[in-house]
Amino acid sequence: MIHLKAGQNTALTADSVRFTAQTTGAVELGALVVGEDLRVRDAPDHVCASRPSAPGVSFAGAAVDLTLSQIRSDAHAVLLFVTGGHALGTVTASLYENGSPAAEFVIAPTAGESALICLEVYRRGGGWKLRALGQGYAGGSAQLLTAHGVTPPPPAQAWQPAPLAPPSAPTETVARPVPTSGIPLEVDHGLQRMWMIFEDAARSAAALVSARDYAAKRLDQELSEAVSDPATRNTPAADAARAQAQRRHDELVALADADHRRDSNQLGLEIAEADAAMPAALASWLAPAWTSRAVRSDGIRLGELYALDRGGLRVPYCVPVPLNRPLWVDTESTAAASRVIGALVARLVAAIPDKSIKVDLIDLTGGLRTLAAPLAPLLAGPVIADHGDISARLAELANAAELADIAYNSGQAVPPTEHRILVAADFPHGYQGTDIVRLGQLMIRGDLIGLSLVIVGSNGQFGDGPVDLLAQSCRHLPTLPGTPLFDPWTGNAWELDLDMLPAEPELQARYLRM
Repeated sequence: MIHLKAGQNTALTADSVRFTAQTTGAVELGALVVGEDLRVRDAPDHVCASRPSAPGVSFAGAAVDLTLSQIRSDAHAVLLFVTGGHALGTVTASLYENGSPAAEFVIAPTAGESALICLEVYRRGGGWKLRALGQGYAGGSAQLLTAHGVTPPPPAQAWQPAPLAPPSAPTETVARPVPTSGIPLEVDHGLQRMWMIFEDAARSAAALVSARDYAAKRLDQELSEAVSDPATRNTPAADAARAQAQRRHDELVALADADHRRDSNQLGLEIAEADAAMPAALASWLAPAWTSRAVRSDGIRLGELYALDRGGLRVPYCVPVPLNRPLWVDTESTAAASRVIGALVARLVAAIPDKSIKVDLIDLTGGLRTLAAPLAPLLAGPVIADHGDISARLAELANAAELADIAYNSGQAVPPTEHRILVAADFPHGYQGTDIVRLGQLMIRGDLIGLSLVIVGSNGQFGDGPVDLLAQSCRHLPTLPGTPLFDPWTGNAWELDLDMLPAEPELQARYLRM
């Protein structure tokens, strides 16, 4: 049996495969049969206790059984997951081939996740492979399922967006979430607060989109009915029917727009209130927290999400820190994205003020030259400007992570005493194969030495190799306008306006200092 780390894969040779998981507390196992877009085709692709079988996949209570030859031919992968009604502890995911242990993957959630995709069984060529994922969802099974195209059962929350009625029973009511005003702002859980606001915004946007879609479909149906009879098509009665259909459409859209504006105004007030109280790493550049930065943060702000067709609301987009997944800034030019990278580094530096900060900077093209001077007191060594110097620095970090991993596995682990930030720019050009492997090792073990990893490079097609595996495991930050991101609750598209470090040198020095 092999022991996998996150992102690692191995070939499967048997046709009969079984998935099990062990952890503290009660959990439920399940599987999703997905296409290349990692979304299900329809409801039967979700295998669980209430829907115990799909072709080649069956739920067996404490296990999920796969018969690989019977899985539908157009399926790309099967995602194997666990969910619980509580924050999950350490989960040991096991895979058996023909009844014999084949692979094990230990996952230690750190951000209160209550649902985990543990393993991915996926097609490769004419066979099947297994990949260790460990993708967590703090929003639980509802967030996990929605992200992969499954409509989860209605959650037991203070509000629920009511579905619009079908055309056979039209209604003018548009679902609207109740704003969370009045809930005390808990700075110690700043990241959670920002994600609550994001979820409220996403559900309000979904209600607006649903109302617009329903209004358009109803209008089309009623206009078709008004002209369906050639004998009355050009009569005053038909004209009146068309006018009435348009009026009903406009009234419903206006009502939905008004409700969404009301939600957006309330959420805008909540965002302003939160920004004034958040730690610097989660706050905007003009927030008062940047004058002291004495408060530790559980996350960093990346930028603002918006959708112009749904109004002017801009929602802060934040992620946990230390980074549980590397950030990959998608760009062809490091210099063009230097202020975005500077903003990320400034927030990572500000996030953990009670630890020593060391920054490792790989900058082969000189695109980050303006950041080197203000970061000088925090640099772990000279800026790496020659590709021949990359290997030694990465080997040093990888060796430290390996020693920490040995200590962890022997029960002698100690918490990291420093926050290490590695910026690997101009990737993958100029990096050797061993450098890419070491970055993969740091992605898996870096948390043991307090490492946050930021990769800067093009998001091209790298084939089925280590670069592609690394790319799949990162959180990608698009720098080109018009690139959509999809929220995990409703699947609606948003655009991300990444924060940028101010261009003025004195302000850059202010935000990059400790």
